[in-house]
Amino acid sequence: MPRNIELKARVQDPATATAVAERLCGRVTKIERQIDTYFHCPNGRLKLREIDGHKAELIWYQRPDQAEPKASDYVLVPIPDPTGLKHALGLALGVRGIIGKLRRIYLYKNVRIHLDNVDVEGFFLEFEAVLSDDANVDESERLVAELRREFGIAPADLLAGSYGDMLVPPGR
Repeated sequence: MPRNIELKARVQDPATATAVAERLCGRVTKIERQIDTYFHCPNGRLKLREIDGHKAELIWYQRPDQAEPKASDYVLVPIPDPTGLKHALGLALGVRGIIGKLRRIYLYKNVRIHLDNVDVEGFFLEFEAVLSDDANVDESERLVAELRREFGIAPADLLAGSYGDMLVPPGR
């Protein structure tokens, strides 16, 4: 099962965060408008991500709700009919909430850096260190800690949950 090490934080100064990302990574790799529909799920989290101009994907993931870096197991499934799937999952599981965001993606070694402008909620930074045969947990945690220092992320800015949890806490 795919796995990564994640860290998510609120951004106080988006211009400074962008400057740090460009200094470390060069130009932005990709800009995407994403709509995430979160569903009630008895085990982990489940969301349908629709990306403007691209096919959608269903994402199941499980990770601890802690502010510090955490391991996340996940499954991605390409979805050719997001409207139909959203309707069926909404009927079967119920919708927890919908989050829209503009995501700027940068790449730093095996870490995806997401600078997210989340509708209504503000700016956030997310690090996803993708684990593979070449990138182990210790090295990935070291890179995430390095990026946390580079971006000057304070403990008070760290988020334990997902963007969907800002709408409705887990389990509701």
